[in-house]
Amino acid sequence: MSNMKEIKNRIKSVRDTQKITNAMYLISSTKMRKAKKEHDGTKPYFEMVAHEIKRIFRTDSKIQSRYFFPEDNKEELQGTYAYLVISADKGLAGAYNHNVMKEALKVISKHEDRKVFVVGEVGRRFLTAHKIDIEQSFLYTAQNPTLSRAREITDILLDLYDNGDVSKLYVVYTDFKSSVSEEATAIRLLPFHKADLLKELPPWEKEVKTPFEFMPSAEDVLDNSIRSYVLGIIYGALVESYCSEQNARMNAMDSANKNAEGLLGDLSIQYNHTRQSIITQEITEVSAGAKAMRKKRMQKAAKMKEVQG
Repeated sequence: MSNMKEIKNRIKSVRDTQKITNAMYLISSTKMRKAKKEHDGTKPYFEMVAHEIKRIFRTDSKIQSRYFFPEDNKEELQGTYAYLVISADKGLAGAYNHNVMKEALKVISKHEDRKVFVVGEVGRRFLTAHKIDIEQSFLYTAQNPTLSRAREITDILLDLYDNGDVSKLYVVYTDFKSSVSEEATAIRLLPFHKADLLKELPPWEKEVKTPFEFMPSAEDVLDNSIRSYVLGIIYGALVESYCSEQNARMNAMDSANKNAEGLLGDLSIQYNHTRQSIITQEITEVSAGAKAMRKKRMQKAAKMKEVQG
């Protein structure tokens, strides 16, 4: 690229692209902070719901519920499994979509009898390309993870489970651990293992010595609590995935900005070298022309001298 005009156009193009990537970085940063704030505001409620469910079982471990594995503790239940896969609606987010879809394929391929539900346009296209039938796609939820959208998904999945249409519920999402760490993971929503709820008490919880009285029954209280519990997990998974997407996009745009800075530096050096070469060439041409003119004048003067002599 020796032409100065081409280099200047290339520099302008890189700078214009850098403005876009920088704007996307700032937008993603704002979106992530807003979503995290909303999630942190509702998280204590869902944590207390999970805590109360555990406390019910610590009070009466003989409670039976359709939301728990049979007494033989067998995980390989027969029937249809439901999978909720959470991806993004757009790309330009580094390896975010690739990682979660890789995890989804690994989990989904283990069971042929399945119903797949998708959040995110990228996930829908990916699974369709891999010949995996999609039961339902939740549009626009990936870009707007609210409690109302989470409640809509929860109602659909729990209705399938309560009616016996599916025997297990899974959610595949990206766990946002920190700004430098996120991990695509799959968790089983339902059914539970009783053993998971009967572990040792946390240090801040007092041991239950007086039996609770449940109205109308412990089973009814548990059934009502489970819906809020599953809602909390699905809402948390939506927000965690959304934050992971924005964080991945921030990192991708930051890398793009740094690469643009490096490319601009290289192009500036190339532009200066080309400019210097052109200046040097022009000086050389002027100098050579002046030298030729001087030589011509000297030859003319010598010739005139010979004629006069």
